[in-house]
Amino acid sequence: MKSASSRRGPKTPDGLDQVYGVHALQSLLDRGEAPRELWVQQGAGSRLKELIAHAQAQGAKVKEQPRDLLDQLTQGAAHQGVVAFCPPLTPEGEESLWLKLRAWPSSTPPLLLILDGVTDVHNFGACLRSADAAGAHGVIVAKDKAAPLNATVRKVACGAAEVVPVYQVTNLARTLAKLKDAGVWITGTAGEAQSSVFDIDMTGPTALVMGAEGKGMRRLTREACDNLAKLPMAGEVSSLNVSVATGICLFEAVRQRQLAS
Repeated sequence: MKSASSRRGPKTPDGLDQVYGVHALQSLLDRGEAPRELWVQQGAGSRLKELIAHAQAQGAKVKEQPRDLLDQLTQGAAHQGVVAFCPPLTPEGEESLWLKLRAWPSSTPPLLLILDGVTDVHNFGACLRSADAAGAHGVIVAKDKAAPLNATVRKVACGAAEVVPVYQVTNLARTLAKLKDAGVWITGTAGEAQSSVFDIDMTGPTALVMGAEGKGMRRLTREACDNLAKLPMAGEVSSLNVSVATGICLFEAVRQRQLAS
């Protein structure tokens, strides 16, 4: 008869987070952040040989495990035959944001992404990936009503979760007010806005606010923005997924900045 613990399935070692998938693990190793332990699917060693050797060289303990155990551990996610166990990611505090802004070089205007109430971990991970690709300098989230920096986020972000600074703040509206005092222009995205995001100047210090899935920005967040902008929609669809919209808006800022330089 199986014990109660075996019926519950495998557990992540205490105090560690799962990081699964080849790209996420490779990103960790490339930065020298070796996992404490690495579980590899039995029979998958040949195609993961180089990755395993890299992890072992950095001190990771490697164990072979049956595929069904990895499937249970990751709740059916696409782990690609490898699950690493690492110290959890923690967001930076609000004071860290203000320290970095005060020391910001004037030659490179900051580009920040603010997520207001984005709770879906897949969207959060995709937003982090877009932020990294666009060269955004940080992502700001509230302590409440925000997706956690968990294993799914790290998998979807493909390494961006480890390199893009995430600042967690207590009061988002108050943070927006302080950003404006620091010379950062706040652009919020809203479907009912009159201006297109392509008409907003984002060549200077800019913070781009994306609202929650379905609900958009909260009222206090909206009121704290300097201006509102929308993506022009030509078809029958009235809105885009928040992570898709985030990528478009961030790369519009990139386009403008490249032209300006």
